[in-house]
Amino acid sequence: MKKENSQKTLLIIGGSGFVSGTLARHAESSGWQVWVVTRGQRKVPEKVHHIIVDRHQHRSFQEALIKVDCHWDVVVDAIGFEPRDARQDIELFASRTNHLIFISSDFVYHPAYRQFPQPEDASIYMPSGYGGKKRLCEIEFIQSKKTNINWTIVRPGHIYGPGSMLGCLQCHARDPQLLRRLLVREPLKLVGGGYFLQQPIYVADLAKLILDMAGKPNTFSKILNAAGPDVIESWRYYAIIAGILGVDLRIEEIPTRIYLAEHPESYSYLCHRIYSLEKLKLTGIKLPSTPINLGLQKHVFSLISNENIG
Repeated sequence: MKKENSQKTLLIIGGSGFVSGTLARHAESSGWQVWVVTRGQRKVPEKVHHIIVDRHQHRSFQEALIKVDCHWDVVVDAIGFEPRDARQDIELFASRTNHLIFISSDFVYHPAYRQFPQPEDASIYMPSGYGGKKRLCEIEFIQSKKTNINWTIVRPGHIYGPGSMLGCLQCHARDPQLLRRLLVREPLKLVGGGYFLQQPIYVADLAKLILDMAGKPNTFSKILNAAGPDVIESWRYYAIIAGILGVDLRIEEIPTRIYLAEHPESYSYLCHRIYSLEKLKLTGIKLPSTPINLGLQKHVFSLISNENIG
């Protein structure tokens, strides 16, 4: 099994998405030799090795990776969702990487049993849905003690930054029309008036955090929250964006109970999402540091420059 050269090597399962694409670009510009795995339906960053295969077609995925015949310093699974995805990561990469990093989600935490701030150890996790499946993936790694693989699980909260739409709360989460709505002074419909707390992480900070973890024994066999430096109410997130545009924020409150009755699938969004970073701090990794005002400014300007304002 070959190792190409003295450069650090990284395989990203994903590579054309918001987080995975940012990670690929950041790694390549930082001197890593990067491989990405995608279905070939979207553009991937330049100068990366592109492996085209559907990650969820497990036999084809395995055959494609075996054919490449590389040993990577780090593998990051940015799109694993089903428990069998995690099982295949463990089986396939135990002999093909020094360190596997799995990107999970803060949605594993059950909204009714959250602590403030929320540590990584929870009494009850989401039993189903997106968060429930991510938790089942985590359990695969936790129970993989008989397999010789160094793993780390990262649980980011709301991720924002260039490459994605803006919006952290129903009814304007990842809203492609958000800037247009604000510019024409349309009231934003915010569940609970937007008073749920958020701790967003800037996407470039998340990419840097993942690369900083690479190969660090202090991160092995650990689940780590990943969140930014600022805790703000959701309405304030939108107010910052409005201020960048030079307009006033107008809010129309949607009662939480009524919204949840009609949209029970949104349960995980409608709670305070703030996190303890003590375990992350103890690893010695530098904590995410981009202030929310600066990160949102960069995000807004990226959308304007791409004329992606609705």
